[in-house]
Amino acid sequence: MRLPVPEDGAHCIVPLTREELPTDTVELARFMVGKYLVHDSPEGRVSGRLVETEAYPIGDSTNHAYRGLRPYNAALFRAPGHAYVRLVYGASYMINMSAEPEGEGAAVLLRAVQPLDGVPIMQRRRPGVGLADLARGPGRLCAAFAIGPQWDGEDLCGGRALWIGRLGERDASRARIAATKRIGLSREMHALLRFYEAGSPFVSGPKRLLEPIVR
Repeated sequence: MRLPVPEDGAHCIVPLTREELPTDTVELARFMVGKYLVHDSPEGRVSGRLVETEAYPIGDSTNHAYRGLRPYNAALFRAPGHAYVRLVYGASYMINMSAEPEGEGAAVLLRAVQPLDGVPIMQRRRPGVGLADLARGPGRLCAAFAIGPQWDGEDLCGGRALWIGRLGERDASRARIAATKRIGLSREMHALLRFYEAGSPFVSGPKRLLEPIVR
């Protein structure tokens, strides 16, 4: 997709409001494909177009809220659009969004973005990595966007330093969204809860796992 760029070189991204977000985990995961993640850091703005998400709905045993409210997962029980940042495998951070009405724990994992603004900043954070791999996968995404535990609980609809958005009125395009199985799990692997922009080179994981199921 060709993106409009204003004279100052930054993309015309406007914050998403909470009222725009579907209050259903699966619908939210699908909705977020084609939207934007923005971090206005001290180094400058970094942004990317979301091309891949995964849904972790209520009742799913791989959902980090499955066993109920705990101190570490409190962000998942907030209103939709709050960040849940978690260290996994002791190596990488991943950012999720709360996805159901307040008090119900569920998550949408932000898996991959197409880098837009601040590519040189991302490259400094991930030296020697090509454009397609800068934020292709949840751990790489967090490294490129400098997202760590300090952002757990952040309101991504607040339009502050770390936020989600959409393009302004000039963007009439729609992502062609496909659904396939989630990856990196040891159980509940068969449901089609991974959503991605069909044909995007920025989607993570083996290409053989991308099924031609378009919605």
